[in-house]
Amino acid sequence: MNSSLPERAGRHCYHALNPLHSAHYFSPDLGRELAAVGIEDADAAYFAVRSAAMGTVGAGVVTATFFNFRHELVAKHVPAVWETASPAVVLAARARVADATLRRLLGEEAVASDEMAEAAELALRASEACERTARPLYAAHADLPIPDAPHLALWHATTLLREHRGDGHLTVLLDAGLDPVEALVSHAATGKGTSPRWAMATRGWTQDDWEAGVVRLRERGLLDGEGELTEAGVALRREMEVRTDHLDRAPYEHLGTEGVARLTELATGFTAAALAAEAFPKGLIGKG
Repeated sequence: MNSSLPERAGRHCYHALNPLHSAHYFSPDLGRELAAVGIEDADAAYFAVRSAAMGTVGAGVVTATFFNFRHELVAKHVPAVWETASPAVVLAARARVADATLRRLLGEEAVASDEMAEAAELALRASEACERTARPLYAAHADLPIPDAPHLALWHATTLLREHRGDGHLTVLLDAGLDPVEALVSHAATGKGTSPRWAMATRGWTQDDWEAGVVRLRERGLLDGEGELTEAGVALRREMEVRTDHLDRAPYEHLGTEGVARLTELATGFTAAALAAEAFPKGLIGKG
């Protein structure tokens, strides 16, 4: 399928939108709302809010769909977390988190703006073309109702677009022969992925796990002795993004060139405001 969009237009739109979804994972509102329903551990809260759309799933399903978390960390909290709060209770709490987070980061004027309503309409239109087949996290979220409030409708649509691209990206990672640690290490080496410190702290991997992943990538010729990507490593990461774009093209083709450009413009403005409001912790992204 040949794309009628400018090169990387879909990817740029996705990257402009994604922070509007992912900011809630780092929001103080998440800890507060999940603690209110009995989930006080930060890891348990993350696993619960992201997997709740799939129902009372076990650790195996979460490890499979989240990909880069150590299974033992997942199993420490799942399925036990569902004994504390049901998926329905967690989903309601997550909606409150999204609402509070967006209002705090963007301000009431932006939340109530015509631009917010326009962005929500465009993002939802794009999500109409997302595909359920072999995309479990997207498919589960696609079964949830669309919120009435425009800022929550936009958040819902960004969630659909995020998980749709993410599910497709896992297919690319598997085809590239990268295991969870190797995927994290190689992405961190680009300078655009989660930093090693954050990756190990939140994904459950040890320093030994990380260093073993580095060794495996060196043996494949993808990392050099300084931990930097080789030419082959750069080429592989670039090709993986292109292939992910290809698997994720449908929603942006559906929206069309003008719609994608306008949604990117609107999302860029909202995301800039969120970043200025310190939506994400320092040191999250990078090689350090």
